[in-house]
Amino acid sequence: MTVTTQRTIESQCKDAFEASAALGTLSTQVKNDALLAMANAIRQNIPTILEANARDIQNGIDNGLSTALIDRLKLNEERLLGVAGSVEEIVALKDPIGETLTGWKQPNGLEISKIRVPLGVISIIYEARPNVTVDAISLAIKTGNAIVLRGSSSAYESNKALSDVMRAAGESVGISGKAIQLLDDTSREGVQTLIKMDQYLNLVIPRGGAGLIQSVVKNATVPSIETGVGNCHVYVDKDADLEKALPLVLNAKTHRPSVCNSAESLLIHKDIAESFLPKCLQALSDAGVEIKGCASTQALFPSASSASDEDYLTEFLDLVISVKVVDSLDGALSHIHTYGSHHSEAIVSENASSIQSFIDNVDAAAVLVNASTRFTDGGVFGFGAEMGISTQKTHARGPMGLPELTSYKYIVKGNGHIR
Repeated sequence: MTVTTQRTIESQCKDAFEASAALGTLSTQVKNDALLAMANAIRQNIPTILEANARDIQNGIDNGLSTALIDRLKLNEERLLGVAGSVEEIVALKDPIGETLTGWKQPNGLEISKIRVPLGVISIIYEARPNVTVDAISLAIKTGNAIVLRGSSSAYESNKALSDVMRAAGESVGISGKAIQLLDDTSREGVQTLIKMDQYLNLVIPRGGAGLIQSVVKNATVPSIETGVGNCHVYVDKDADLEKALPLVLNAKTHRPSVCNSAESLLIHKDIAESFLPKCLQALSDAGVEIKGCASTQALFPSASSASDEDYLTEFLDLVISVKVVDSLDGALSHIHTYGSHHSEAIVSENASSIQSFIDNVDAAAVLVNASTRFTDGGVFGFGAEMGISTQKTHARGPMGLPELTSYKYIVKGNGHIR
């Protein structure tokens, strides 16, 4: 890593830090005006953004990016219109800044209240998903935070086009352009510099593969939130309505296999395996899904290949699924405990007792009952967008919307009180 690289990253973080103080005091109206201007600017600049995205796509193809990563990277007019709409959804959400969380009066007359405040400067590190650029900027602006974006080199042209458009729109209503920083440095060495900028950054959010996330969590001096890795399971119980189960499994796996809330593993209770598993796996296979299964799975569906422990641990992000026949609900819970990533776990069952046991015992940020894992999403939850999906338990868990991007402070009011 060169000294020049370090200065560049430091200067961008410093600029964001300097802009954050004024941003944190903006009115809701100004912030909403900025977001509306950004949404309109995205619509007005669709051709320019798509030209930039086309360059990224071609570079990705030339560099041998996988089909899954190309899918994450690709923008089209429909997606951009959806992205612009998601910005407007954030406008409609309540501004959390200044909200009184609780308040009380002490016996000595002191009045104490706890109010939401911005974190300050948030940095997000993400891979090959330019829509995250828009989500991150929008959520940061609404919560009065400055944002430092470190996208991957594979999406640099798209990220730059989007951030330039949104920065200019924000400046048109009085928001400092320094509040939105897209790092020019997309090197691995640059990440290591960024995550030690605790003089300027208040939070870093790694959003990508397991290797990136663990590297940030283990090496950052800036507080970090573990997000994203989604080794998600669907468990089909012996008391499941199998007519519900089949389309649910198909949706969880095939709706958009390259995202973190797609199902990577299917667990089937042994009592229904013979009647359900062949039909279900055939439907998955017909949809282009590669099946990797246990010995019982292979016996009932011979075209399945053998699943290893590594397969059960893998977030495929592709049309691949691991399958296991389990003896009981406890067997399913044990499997999830061993191989899961605490992201999203689903049960398909009509048995209220089994459902409650699953809810009580599975360790996940989101538990879905008779619903696809694909519903673990900020937009679906009513957050408008998300900064990521936290799989840890401190500060934020699950989809991170507006409240998760805030802190709080105590206000103590007296009348000449001394102690």
